[in-house]
Amino acid sequence: MKNKTIIIEKKEYELLKRIMGMAQYYKDKSYKNSIEKLCMELQSARIVKNKEMPEDVVRFNSVVVIKTPFNASREYQIVTPQRSDIREGKISVLAPMGLALFGYSQGDEIAWEFPTGMSSILIEKVKQEKLSPEEVINYDK
Repeated sequence: MKNKTIIIEKKEYELLKRIMGMAQYYKDKSYKNSIEKLCMELQSARIVKNKEMPEDVVRFNSVVVIKTPFNASREYQIVTPQRSDIREGKISVLAPMGLALFGYSQGDEIAWEFPTGMSSILIEKVKQEKLSPEEVINYDK
């Protein structure tokens, strides 16, 4: 791990806590385990102001290139649940993959439990996408 703990921007931390609170009723075991693991990581997370946020840390709307043992590199954008659309490469922050990546940095390798079992993910690249004015308005609804 590049940083000693995950790093999260302050407003995104609050939004993530609200979203995770609404998801506590998920019945799927991998979702529950992923949410519980991220909750534990949030206890020691470094919460920073937006201007202090490193460019290579996965956050809301980040476009992430990852590599897993069972496929070639893939690119995904981490989004709020209502903006999720796997056909467009947009993964909900509450999906096991989104939960696994959030707060980690480019170059980090993460072990995480997915519906298919334990696996590792290498974050090859992180780039930050800017939101359109309409997306900013609907960002945390």
